[in-house]
Amino acid sequence: MHEIDRRQLTGGLAALSLGVLLRPGSLRAAARSRVAIIGGGPGGATVAVTLKRAAPDIDVTLIEPQRQYTTCFYSNHFIGGFLPFSRITHTYAGLVSLGINVIYERATAIDAEKREVRIEHGANVPYDRLVVAPGIALKYGSIEGYSEAASYFMPHAWSGGRQSRLLRERLDDMPNGGLVVIAAPRNPYRCPPGPYERACLIANYLKREKPKSKLIILDPKMAFSKQAVFEEAFAKYYKGIVELRLTNDIDDMSVVRVDPKTGEVVTKSGETFKTAVANIIPDQTAGKIALDAGLAEGGWCPILPETFRSAKMENVYVVGDATVAADMPKSAFSANSQARAVAGHILADLTGAERPAAAYRNTCWSMLAPDDSVKIGADYAPGDLKGKHALVPKDPFISKTGESAALRKETYEESLAWYQTLTDDIFAKRASATGRVAPSGRG
Repeated sequence: MHEIDRRQLTGGLAALSLGVLLRPGSLRAAARSRVAIIGGGPGGATVAVTLKRAAPDIDVTLIEPQRQYTTCFYSNHFIGGFLPFSRITHTYAGLVSLGINVIYERATAIDAEKREVRIEHGANVPYDRLVVAPGIALKYGSIEGYSEAASYFMPHAWSGGRQSRLLRERLDDMPNGGLVVIAAPRNPYRCPPGPYERACLIANYLKREKPKSKLIILDPKMAFSKQAVFEEAFAKYYKGIVELRLTNDIDDMSVVRVDPKTGEVVTKSGETFKTAVANIIPDQTAGKIALDAGLAEGGWCPILPETFRSAKMENVYVVGDATVAADMPKSAFSANSQARAVAGHILADLTGAERPAAAYRNTCWSMLAPDDSVKIGADYAPGDLKGKHALVPKDPFISKTGESAALRKETYEESLAWYQTLTDDIFAKRASATGRVAPSGRG
């Protein structure tokens, strides 16, 4: 392991906010307290594992319909041919081995008065504290002709699993010389740099396998995350392959209509593109259970920044992509950071442990080409942001154009080390917690 990896792996996000958790099993909850968690991704699974390791007598139930979790983060690496599908797919066996009750069902409703979660089949799940980590839902209706059925022919691949496989299959089946279109969504959405990393890795695939093909990004925005380094990569590695079509004062590159049968994609400005592969990423909202339960406003869930308690419902926390977390982006790193803090607050409520100070962190890595990755991130704490009490970024960092090949390779290796460490922790692939946590994401 490289020196940068060791520094990252010993940084200690949890040590910053949950020092009490470095002694597994040291806390005792009152009267067999019950915590229910909806959603088994980086937010929900992290809360479950952190709670159970710190206080084994807490009754922790995770409600998740999928028996395997394929990460949306790093799925671009699979789509571009850099990682096998098995590498981004994980089971909940580690959680079960810790004594977490994993219910493979879909949560259908929350009864706040009775403190119960209704599930699709079987008995209701009672709770003293509830954590809702439902991820995103896709606004299919935001584009004419696009639907869940249409996503089979024009995959969004903005959720892990079958959709990622579909997009890769469409790329494999397309002719050399065919056109790939990526339709980016409007803000806010999961993983702000994701569409542009995907453009790089698909372009790399085309360059290797189908060099007569071209990729066009249709973007409803005028700017996007890490734009300078992505544009540098388009020019350096994928000149003549990638064309970026941003919205400007004259042309609106929003995709307003698609035809899954013909492959046509139409923009608001009236341009029509005949595609071989259309990656349509629609606008997004919080997951359905959060909307149905009344946890959302304007499509996303408001929270109290000190604790990530729901601003709409007592005894409920919301973490991850579904939240309104101001400038803190919707990412796996963010969800994991929020989940650790939420676990600390729940432990304080249920065991009398010291309440941790609110401190959060995010880093997003993006792969541009083999051995060339960039990153962006910041720390976050409650404060005043544009006249509102919210999470305020501090000490931000971002990769710069013109960085050396050695630094970019180091960033790439750091990102892979982070993924391995994070997923090992999320899915309890270690026998016990030892204080080793996901790398901090700082060089």
